[in-house]
Amino acid sequence: MGATFGSTILGFLREIISAKFYGTQWQMDTYLAAAMIPTILFGVFNGALTSALVPTFSEYLASGRREEAWRLGSTVVNLLAIVLTLCAVLGFFLAPWFVPLIAHGFPKPQLGVAIRMTRWLMPSIVAVALSGVLSGILNAFAQFRSASIVGMTLNVVTITCVVVLNHHYGIYALVAGTSLGLVAQMLVQVPSFLALGGYSFTLDLRHPGLRKMWELLGPITLGSSAGQLSLFFDRYFASTLPAGYIAGMSYAQKLVNFPLQIFAVAIATVIFPLLAMQFVKDDRSGVARSAITGLRLVNFITIPSVCALIVLARPIVSTLFERGHFGPTSVDLTVGLLPYAAFSLVALAANVVLTRCLVACRQIRWQVFVSILTVVLNVALSITWLPTLGARGLLLANSVSQTVQMIALLLLVACFVAEIDWGALLGSMVKIASCALVMVAVLYWVSSLGVAPQTSLAERVWFLFGQIAIGGLVFIALARMLDVEELSLAWRAIMAKFERNIIAPPENRDAPIT
Repeated sequence: MGATFGSTILGFLREIISAKFYGTQWQMDTYLAAAMIPTILFGVFNGALTSALVPTFSEYLASGRREEAWRLGSTVVNLLAIVLTLCAVLGFFLAPWFVPLIAHGFPKPQLGVAIRMTRWLMPSIVAVALSGVLSGILNAFAQFRSASIVGMTLNVVTITCVVVLNHHYGIYALVAGTSLGLVAQMLVQVPSFLALGGYSFTLDLRHPGLRKMWELLGPITLGSSAGQLSLFFDRYFASTLPAGYIAGMSYAQKLVNFPLQIFAVAIATVIFPLLAMQFVKDDRSGVARSAITGLRLVNFITIPSVCALIVLARPIVSTLFERGHFGPTSVDLTVGLLPYAAFSLVALAANVVLTRCLVACRQIRWQVFVSILTVVLNVALSITWLPTLGARGLLLANSVSQTVQMIALLLLVACFVAEIDWGALLGSMVKIASCALVMVAVLYWVSSLGVAPQTSLAERVWFLFGQIAIGGLVFIALARMLDVEELSLAWRAIMAKFERNIIAPPENRDAPIT
């Protein structure tokens, strides 16, 4: 979680620098459209391959067949390297045909720039896929450190390229930084991967684990692809809007991803191998406890985060982004979009945990069916709301469809996993929501006092920090008064990381982060 926090901070610095140099200009819209290909592949491969590989790989390890596990892992790595290198070459030459499908609303000169950017990014798809596989194998060995710093590596390389090369290459400095950063995040995992001692130049296409993986991979790929299709349609519809809206939507979604990446993804990453092991050992009650604990913890973070993003939208956007080419017009654009993006945070975080739970339990087909229905609902709502609400309609469609998916996945988990403690989950949500509502009231009262920061960055940062601190203290104090269990659970988990050779009490042994 600490590494993820550092990565997210650097990611924010990357967005701040990008906003300073490129703002919400058409060049930034073009870059975001061109980056769709590696973004979609990143989502598909990191979701599908990791989700299919970890349970299969873990099953071999749990049964003591380490050599067979490594033959499977080596085969997957080598096969991907060969196949995706060919795909990258094809993608380079076919870019003029598939890029217009994404950016169909761009004028021809802008479309030509998008094609050129896409070609620059094509080689990175090999690194994207291999990075996901290496992370999955490392996670199966409960090795999270090197896999968790990939985001930091990507952001450091991207920031360096933009700062150093922007004067000469403009927006292409960001394109080059992204491509090189994606390669670097694969390379940073290689030493830890090789240190495990099992990799070889093996290509065993008849390995029985490949068949098991394929049985999982087909449905998971459909599910992951369905999720990435929502992002595709966002770009597709947004390309018809005036210049700047794609960039504005991206900045708003990046703000929403801040708590999502720090907490929800970190919790789900740790919980996934645990769920897989519990399922292999037929510990269904352990799976249920781990899943509910994960949901309660992400709710404890995301519900107040949604409230803070809505109430403090203007000071957050202004403090983080308002400089250089990101002027008052860009601030107003992003502030107007942020609440519609923030509504999806709770559902997005819950879906990360619920999806990992279903995959660990080998329940894939219904999950894929729900994912496909979610995309269909998202597209239908986008078409309905785009003419009247514009970009706000696209973000609202995402939020509604993600919420529907969360409810459906939760019902699926309840069907496949016994002993779901509904009372604990609902009671926790009520307490957390009550604390968050009081926090909102206090923040609105503070804003009504009419106190405004000076124009300097230091004053704005201090003012925003004060508002966040007030809201956070109010929320934590109320959570303490209402005896919200997630507060003490999170605190015990953090403190346990500083202790050595202390066994957790039996009742907490199945908690996903202890």
